Amino acid sequence: MADTESQYKQISSSCRELFAKKLEDYSPSWRILRVPSVTDQLLNKAKRIRQIEDSGVALVHDSVDSEFVGLVNYSIIGLIQLELHPVLQPDITTEEALAAYDKYMAETFRLMQMKNHDYGEAWRGMRISSITDLILVKLYRIRQIEDHMGKTQVSEGIASNYEDIINYALFALIRLRYED
Repeated sequence: MADTESQYKQISSSCRELFAKKLEDYSPSWRILRVPSVTDQLLNKAKRIRQIEDSGVALVHDSVDSEFVGLVNYSIIGLIQLELHPVLQPDITTEEALAAYDKYMAETFRLMQMKNHDYGEAWRGMRISSITDLILVKLYRIRQIEDHMGKTQVSEGIASNYEDIINYALFALIRLRYED
């Protein structure tokens, strides 16, 4: 588990680094996105990963690796938007956006530790394509919850699904970067 935690922290740090660079380029312009728009962006990224996995061909230069990073960062954006709610123009500083990013990454890391303990690192035996499929399932669940105005009878909410997507995407990145 110590190796997992170290690898997780290294990869999540590289995701944050890209997030910070994009904040410098674009500011927190994503603050205008409504939560379903974030979910749709995530769905597009996950579908692209699946398409590349199935066909073995990518015509756009963005790699599968970079799409998994996008899943991490957009899921954190989704968590931020759930808390702060969308606005008509960006309303937070780069520093505030990074503080929110760090808060949600820390929460997701703690969730990973608990689940990884209980499941015994089962994800290490999974195919990356299975991780992609689980992410897609989570996204379709989120869309259903959004269609029901956030109401569920027995299921976890949108935030829990975003956190699971972050962890699955980070697991895929660990597998891609350290186990190939």
